[in-house]
Amino acid sequence: MYNDQLEQAVKFYKAVFKKNFKLLSKPGKPGEMKSASFSILGQEFSAFNGGAHPEFKFTWGVSFMIQCKDQKEVDYYWEKLSSNGGEKSQCGWVRDPFGLSWQVTPTVLLKCMSDKNPNKARATAEAMMKMDKIIIADIKAAHKNAR
Repeated sequence: MYNDQLEQAVKFYKAVFKKNFKLLSKPGKPGEMKSASFSILGQEFSAFNGGAHPEFKFTWGVSFMIQCKDQKEVDYYWEKLSSNGGEKSQCGWVRDPFGLSWQVTPTVLLKCMSDKNPNKARATAEAMMKMDKIIIADIKAAHKNAR
């Protein structure tokens, strides 16, 4: 639920996710969008304008993960989602300008953190905990150097 910002949010997500964004519903006339359904990276979302209710806010308690194949993709989503008043945080998390939280996560991080060797998995997690934006080379080095 957006506080009268749904139309701006839909435009923002379309610009950020480009070919990975698809508008699924016909939201009405410009300036009158009350609800919308869309998909981002194949995940469907339904959203609506809840009106100007400042008590209804997104929190860090709900986030959406973007699994990135390489550092270029991590860098892109990290910068784009936190632009225009968004917020960068730790461990690959960002908030978009509307307060929605996203985890910008390289797939190699997930692979290394689930290593059967607990020392390698722990070293990977410890490296990640020291980062804001995830740096794949540093994740790989921590994983490789663990015994």
